[in-house]
Amino acid sequence: MEETINYLINFLAGSSGVDYSSTVGYTANQDLFPQYKIVIIPSSFFEENTYGKPNTLPSLPLQEINNIPLLFGSSKVEKIKTTLVIHADIIASAYFLLTRYEEWIRIDCRDIHGRFPGKESLPFRAGFIHRPIVDEYGKLLQTWLKESNSITTENKNQLSKVYLTHDVDQVSQYRSLRGFAGGIFRSIAKRSNEFSITLMSFFGRLENDSLFTFPWIFDENKKLKHVVNIEVESIFFFKSSIKHLPEDKPCYNLFSKDIQSLFKLCTKNNAQIGLHTSFYSGDDPSYIPFEKNKLEKACDKSIQYNRHHYLRSKEPMDMGELIDIGITDDFTMGYADIAGFRLGTCKPVKWINLQTKKVSTLNLHPLTIMDCTLDDKRYMNLNYADALSYSKALIDKTQEFGGELVLLWHNTSFVENSWHKKLYVNLLDYIKTKTTHEHE
Repeated sequence: MEETINYLINFLAGSSGVDYSSTVGYTANQDLFPQYKIVIIPSSFFEENTYGKPNTLPSLPLQEINNIPLLFGSSKVEKIKTTLVIHADIIASAYFLLTRYEEWIRIDCRDIHGRFPGKESLPFRAGFIHRPIVDEYGKLLQTWLKESNSITTENKNQLSKVYLTHDVDQVSQYRSLRGFAGGIFRSIAKRSNEFSITLMSFFGRLENDSLFTFPWIFDENKKLKHVVNIEVESIFFFKSSIKHLPEDKPCYNLFSKDIQSLFKLCTKNNAQIGLHTSFYSGDDPSYIPFEKNKLEKACDKSIQYNRHHYLRSKEPMDMGELIDIGITDDFTMGYADIAGFRLGTCKPVKWINLQTKKVSTLNLHPLTIMDCTLDDKRYMNLNYADALSYSKALIDKTQEFGGELVLLWHNTSFVENSWHKKLYVNLLDYIKTKTTHEHE
């Protein structure tokens, strides 16, 4: 547990190679206070007879410290001799959010897809889902470190990195026999204009298919990369189902000519390929290794990135399966029904095993905004103007705390929703205004 406490202290301090565990203590033993410049008093959260019990869940309304919601401890701050003593247990509060502790305890709270609903979460119910309060705790700790004449990393108030990610749930509409038949049927029964489009797609080039929006996506992503001085990385997550449920459909053949062409486009445009673990594997994570192996064979690359289909990382403990197969980075950590900061942070954080309380090697990248979260009637049900305003506010918060921005737009959304293409372009333009330009 000491290693985890030290990790949390350094995470909050914004450490880049500097260890603050000898400067910041986490103890109630007053005999040890003189060893530290800052002491954070532990609540009962981590005590053996308390940890993991339902009564550890914070009750509303929450206390606050410096206008920041506090999950454990009190807002009292005092000086005992030369040591600044903090009674706000920001260590336990950060741990609670970063580990999805609430989801681990509230095991019976799941939606129809087996996911923990964002609108049931403490951050949403307490009204701070739009604030990365773990990073706000970090800013507080950094302020206390400065007051104690300890050197700490300055927050640069700029985006550290942008991930433009895309889940490849469906590559084309009319290229399969079923899609072709469906297009022809609808063009006759509904007298739609699908007839010529269906023929051009099925008998012509992949680029003729309406859902194959990838060339446009690559072009827009490259425009951002060329004008900002921060790192921008594009990732395309491919399904690789071994077994599947209806939610995994439509399935596609990774070895088909169309998918192989898309792999080549990814390589040509310096885009990363990631695993989009199936809906089925959300129930049975033991299938993930087979899915990863199949994708690696199909694209002839080592796969290290993952995102669960439907954001269906059902239980916090399932992350262990990803580590066992060599996944280094996961991009699932957002709620489907509400955009915001699921882990309380806009920065990448190591997965912490709730049962062992040990820090792992797996990096969790908070998902900032997903397309369907904004407009789906089951979720936020926003119109274009409100979606743009809400998204900009999340980008602003991410920039304020020097975090990384992770966007998720499906290639299908640019066709199925009339304003998603406009929204995506405007958000990329907004990101440009938030970063320093290399080229004028």
